[in-house]
Amino acid sequence: MSFSLKKMWPKIKYPKLFLLGFTVVIAYFLFAGRNFLPIHTFLVKLGYFGTFLTGIFFSYGFTAAPATAFLLILSREQNIFFAGIIAGFGALIGDLLIFKLVQHSFADEIEQLSHEKPLNSLNQKFPKILKKYLLVLLAGFIIASPLPDEIGVSLLAATRFISMKFFFIFSYILNTLGIFIILGIGRAV
Repeated sequence: MSFSLKKMWPKIKYPKLFLLGFTVVIAYFLFAGRNFLPIHTFLVKLGYFGTFLTGIFFSYGFTAAPATAFLLILSREQNIFFAGIIAGFGALIGDLLIFKLVQHSFADEIEQLSHEKPLNSLNQKFPKILKKYLLVLLAGFIIASPLPDEIGVSLLAATRFISMKFFFIFSYILNTLGIFIILGIGRAV
């Protein structure tokens, strides 16, 4: 028995991308406005391993906001330097999972999407070298911020010029920088 999203939703042009977006929306509504005190207490009791898990949660759109709140709280209870480095590794692991998923599972739809008229015309208006740097800059901003890393990582995974070594370094540095900023704000407030 073969499972095909295209057979399940024949009128949807990009069923995998639609399903990914749909799960992010559903998760947002599930997590929005919830009391995370039990989760917070659990993560604090785990110490730096809880900080590592918070870093993983920082990477995903639907858990980025609670993870940011946890980082703000953890900044008062842990050494900011160690917490930033450890949470940065957690975020790298989360981004790596997204990168591999998008690179392998969504490659066909991303390729198909790149040939759509609006993207194709936009693609032709920019010189190749400028597109490369703008794409990396935009992805970097998204990865460093509490915005959903799925967007920034997907931009990088969709390109063919990003090596795994570059992705590891890029993701770790930007996530860690963003986490250090959040921890610094948490300590200052």
